[in-house]
Amino acid sequence: MDTSFQTAATIPNSPPLRCVRCFRPQELCFCAAIPTIDNQTELLIVQHRRERFHAFNSARIVHQSLQRCRLLVDHTPELATRFASMPLSDRAGLLYPGADARLLAELPSNERPDQLIILDGTWSHAKTLMRDLPRLQMLPRYRLAPTSPGRYRIRREPNAQALSTLEATVAALRLLEPGTVGLDRLLEAFTQMIDDQIGHPQSNWRQNRRRRRGVTNVPRCLLGDLSNIVVAYGEQERGGPGEQKDASLRLPVYWVAERLGSGEVFQCAIESESVQDEEFLNRLRLQREDFRDAVSIEIFRRRWKSFLGPSDRVVVYHQSTARLLRNIDAALVPSMILKSVKVDPQCGRGTLDDVVRSLGIEADIGSDSRALGRLANAIALVRYLQELCDQTA
Repeated sequence: MDTSFQTAATIPNSPPLRCVRCFRPQELCFCAAIPTIDNQTELLIVQHRRERFHAFNSARIVHQSLQRCRLLVDHTPELATRFASMPLSDRAGLLYPGADARLLAELPSNERPDQLIILDGTWSHAKTLMRDLPRLQMLPRYRLAPTSPGRYRIRREPNAQALSTLEATVAALRLLEPGTVGLDRLLEAFTQMIDDQIGHPQSNWRQNRRRRRGVTNVPRCLLGDLSNIVVAYGEQERGGPGEQKDASLRLPVYWVAERLGSGEVFQCAIESESVQDEEFLNRLRLQREDFRDAVSIEIFRRRWKSFLGPSDRVVVYHQSTARLLRNIDAALVPSMILKSVKVDPQCGRGTLDDVVRSLGIEADIGSDSRALGRLANAIALVRYLQELCDQTA
């Protein structure tokens, strides 16, 4: 008798047996519903490694369905090497939104890509791949213009029009090859997976909805359009037992920020004697090379003023970060402190990293500086709060 599944099934409290194709528990396997699609446009899905075994990863479904589709996943350095040496079509293009991305629906037939590269992961993951895979930045970019919200109700998206990898793939192929058969069935299989998960008695969907209630003091500026929200984080100069400098007098040494509406990034190293301390730099996950182009406080102030718009609002997690700007007369627009928002009584009021971790928010910090990691966490928390309020309104 074959006992290959029997042992796992009889171990008390063992995880459920999973389908090796869709990676879902056997009772929720939907492989039979996934159509085989003879697509003409070559698809290359570049996947962030943290998505590889996610139970709700839609790239896995796309790869299983499309006949002309490759899935590339690895640790970022190895992924960059593999992608750099991979042969691509002369008409390859990247599906990635941005100011320089052309609308796929408006391309004449002779300018349409015959190979489409799609990034798979959270929005933070996608930005990490764009930054760490230089070849991606050389490709022409294309974008979609969704007219209705995505269907991915079991994972948080940055906004109502955000699409999963599967939805984006289907939308792109409908434009590039409208005669291809099976795209509707692929979308139906995806919807079935979502409905089955939500309706499953052991699903944590209902638990998540209960957890999201009760946020009462989210500032109005985070409830609507985030185009004028600038999330920021700053590292301050060295301090410690040997140098008891009043916190109210400390100066910034490294400042990062991102405008949520456009994705525009501000990053500036500031001259300081603290960077001569190797232990201090290691704690910040920075190197002396990062300060090669460091500027004076005065130049930083001018650059920061140039970056900000008159209607912008600066969002930081902790009061001490806002104080760094005040210490150098660079608090040029109103600021908002995330730590003052009562997110969830059960998650406590610890550090930003603690709060994000306890809420289960996905924010990829990669191997970058501590400042960029904490900026990513702050952005993830802002988007979480906005979605939270949208769902409880």
